[in-house]
Amino acid sequence: MDIDYRKYYFLEKYLFDEVRNNFKRGYLTPEEFFCIIIWKRNASKTKIKKGIEKINKTVHAITSEIYKNKDPQQKLKILISIPNMGIAIASAVLTVLYPDDFTVYDYKVLGELNRGKKNEDKTKDFSLSKNVIKEYFNFLDKVKKIAETKNLSLRDADRYLWGKYFYEDLKSLVG
Repeated sequence: MDIDYRKYYFLEKYLFDEVRNNFKRGYLTPEEFFCIIIWKRNASKTKIKKGIEKINKTVHAITSEIYKNKDPQQKLKILISIPNMGIAIASAVLTVLYPDDFTVYDYKVLGELNRGKKNEDKTKDFSLSKNVIKEYFNFLDKVKKIAETKNLSLRDADRYLWGKYFYEDLKSLVG
């Protein structure tokens, strides 16, 4: 089999076109799964691999369970039950698989959503919160409202908010 390795150069395109489509078979291969992990946070790939080994499951089993489960909260719980799998990476996996239903939890997007708010941590990492599921879905609702307001897909609303945060940060850097 001759693989076109160029697809890995544009990893996001590969994920949202090919990997997402491949998930229709009911599971992801380890290569597909870890491409998502690497896309979100390359430095976490080894820790997540060890977390999966620790719970004695396979990528096939985990992603099959996600595929079969209809409850969005349960899909998220399946992933965050993996040791070393935080909400940011779990949400990235679900965003690739279900881009109309999930968005990536990202501190830049959260920072943009909270821009102008006083006396609170604008980029709060709720990964350690006891209510991580509830807080994620509150975050998701906010991004969905932006998507609706701006007439964007959920994925493009995520990109918009990330880009706006990046640009505002850039502006503050260069004066």
